[in-house]
Amino acid sequence: MIKRIESILLFSENPEKLSKFYKDTLGLKVGMEGEYGDDEDVFVGFNPGKGPYLVVMHHDKVEGKNKEPERYMINFEVDNIEKEVVRLEKAKVKKIQDIYHVQDYGKIATFVDPDGNYFQLVQTRPLAEEVN
Repeated sequence: MIKRIESILLFSENPEKLSKFYKDTLGLKVGMEGEYGDDEDVFVGFNPGKGPYLVVMHHDKVEGKNKEPERYMINFEVDNIEKEVVRLEKAKVKKIQDIYHVQDYGKIATFVDPDGNYFQLVQTRPLAEEVN
């Protein structure tokens, strides 16, 4: 039986640059770092709070930017999407889609990381049981 998603692996030709983006620009907290394989490649695991780790690591078959960035997206939940969008705009992170509303869900804005992967900031609306 599957219990949960434990981690999401994000492979890169340049994991150092990509890890730096997620740490310094997005502000994700590094939860683990290490080496793996015969070449002692480095990996960085980010612990965004609740939920799975985002692990950035090298893969020898990954080259260049993502050619299909719409195929999957990672959503990062935020408390104040307007504030976070302004912060990323000031950091010159490329925005794909400005803030928009999804009924019964919340607000979403889409950006692109240095490898061409899309990610989204989401501010979900409180569920009725959370409000009470």
